[in-house]
Amino acid sequence: MLLTAHMDTETANRAVSDGSMTKIIQEMVEQLKPEAAYFTIQDGRRTCLMVFGMKDSAQMPPLLEPLFHARSEIALQPVMNLDDLRAGLGGIER
Repeated sequence: MLLTAHMDTETANRAVSDGSMTKIIQEMVEQLKPEAAYFTIQDGRRTCLMVFGMKDSAQMPPLLEPLFHARSEIALQPVMNLDDLRAGLGGIER
């Protein structure tokens, strides 16, 4: 899955100012155990992109609730790596 989290500017500013941003990011990483994590700016907002494995949709509430509480806008999108794509293409009947 690809998690995109656009952080609320006011909430993120407070977290940076009070020093809690590092703890928030560390907790997300420990919880999601991402294959990759990127931090950038999108549409003028702090944005986090993480690729992680989701085995069951029941994982969504405990994984995402902290981001909702931080007033983040969240998107989840299934994604494949190159090996997944090759396997998927190999299963297409011609």
